[in-house]
Amino acid sequence: MKVLVAVKRVIDYNVKIRVKPDHSDVDLINVKMAMNPFCEIAVEEAVRLKEKGVATEVVAVTIGPKAAQEQLRTALALGADRAVHVETEERVESLAAAKLLAKVVEEEQPGLVILGKQAIDTDNNQTGQMLAALAGLPQGTFASEVKVDDGKVQVTREVDGGLQTVELTLPAVITTDLRLNEPRYAKLPDIMKAKKKPLDVKSPADYGVEVVSKLTLLKVESPAERKGGIKVGSVDELVDKLKNEAKVL
Repeated sequence: MKVLVAVKRVIDYNVKIRVKPDHSDVDLINVKMAMNPFCEIAVEEAVRLKEKGVATEVVAVTIGPKAAQEQLRTALALGADRAVHVETEERVESLAAAKLLAKVVEEEQPGLVILGKQAIDTDNNQTGQMLAALAGLPQGTFASEVKVDDGKVQVTREVDGGLQTVELTLPAVITTDLRLNEPRYAKLPDIMKAKKKPLDVKSPADYGVEVVSKLTLLKVESPAERKGGIKVGSVDELVDKLKNEAKVL
C-alpha cells in the first residue's frame, strides 16, 4: 500500500514572529523555517506503517516555493521514499492546496493519505477535509490512534466528549492530532541518503489548477500586550474585583 503524506513549510515554532513595519505581512527575512509540527506527526505515522509492513512506499508532497524542498528532504530523511514538489511562489490557500493535492492523489493512487490536522501559521484546519471531499474519499480527522487491517483503517479521534473510533474503507484521508505519536529525529546518515532520493518538481499548471488568492490581506498586527495578573486574598475580594474593576459581573 502506498501512503501519501502532505507537508507544509512554516516558520519554526521556536521563532518569535515579527510583523513588517508597514503591517503588510509577517517578516520572513532571515527567519528559520521548518516542517509544520502536525506534518511531522503525519510523516512519522506513515513511516511507522511502512516499518510494520502495512505500507510499501511513502511519498511526501508539498506545495510552495523552491525553498520548501528543504522540508521535503527532511521528510525523506525521516523515512519517506520519494517526494513531489508542486512549486509556486503564490500564496496558497486551503482550497487551492486541496485541489492540487486531489490531483496528486489522482495521479499517485495512494491507499492512504495522511495530513497534519492544521498548520501552525494559518490554523485553518481545512485542507484535509476539503481534500477528502474533492477526492471523494472517507475521512478520519484529529487521529490519536490509527490501525490498518484488511482494507480498512480504524481511526480513534478526540472529540469533546472523549474518544470516538470510526472505521473507514481504504483509500481514505486521515488528519493527525498531537497525541498520535512522537516524531523521531533524522540521523546524519539518513540526511545524507535523503539527498539522493527522488524528488519530482511539478507546477500547478501541470495539474490544471490555478493558484489565485481569494482573500485580501488588509493588515497584520502583533497581539496586544497583556497586563500582569494579580493575586486576591479571598473569594469576596475576587468577586468585588470582577464586579467593580473588570465589569464582568
